[in-house]
Amino acid sequence: MTSTAITHRDPHAARRLAACIAALVIAWPMLALSEFKPWALFAGGNLAVIGGFLAGFFPPEGSSAFLALLFKATLETLAMATAGTALALLIGAPLGFVTTRALSISRIGPGPGRVQAGIVRQAARWLLMVLRAIPEIVWALLFVRALGLGPAAGVLALAITYGGMLGKVYAEILESTDTRPARALLEGGSGRLAALCYGLLPNTAQELASYTVYRWECAVRASVVMGFVGAGGLGQLMDQSMKMLNGGEASSILLVFLALVLLADVLSNALRRLLA
Repeated sequence: MTSTAITHRDPHAARRLAACIAALVIAWPMLALSEFKPWALFAGGNLAVIGGFLAGFFPPEGSSAFLALLFKATLETLAMATAGTALALLIGAPLGFVTTRALSISRIGPGPGRVQAGIVRQAARWLLMVLRAIPEIVWALLFVRALGLGPAAGVLALAITYGGMLGKVYAEILESTDTRPARALLEGGSGRLAALCYGLLPNTAQELASYTVYRWECAVRASVVMGFVGAGGLGQLMDQSMKMLNGGEASSILLVFLALVLLADVLSNALRRLLA
């Protein structure tokens, strides 16, 4: 019995335990600095306040006038998220194509253009970093000042920030797959576009499509947040409902959020099956 226990003992248990302890030692000051105190939720009358707030959410608002407003705001949110993601795709896909090392002809061997190609690739990486470094809510505030209230500010904000995210992740997805087919095409004299289409996309199309749909789902949620600063859509409607302390309207809007997330999940699964 003792020998069996010794035989099945994890040889890396001590190392993993030390890593967990080190992680806790590092994380604890961060929790203290962020004033993370979940037990405060159960102090005094806080639970009663939270319960009263949530009780106001029932029943959801279902009047025809509000449903008409909700339908219009939902269309605005979908339009904002879809247009923003489409523009982000136009920004991120070419930059991801430029920055991925899987399609670098200069890396095949020594030759002219190796230094210039490295400079271009690094410049594109810095551009992607700048684009995704500034949160979309900051861009939305800026564009609301420039363009006025409405979804146009949200579309531009999503396009810039999400373009940086898509470009970075696309490049990493293309590099993480088996690059030998693309490398063989490049060494045989093929262009980058052909190497991308016939060497990389067959193995990465599902993952690229899944991540793009996930980013669209994130855009739906982000467009709601941007609505609080005047970008329109469901966020602006939610802001009005919360200011008027109308929990029924807020719960109806939350149900629409849930439906949109489910829609994104169904769409992602359908695309993955289609590309399988």
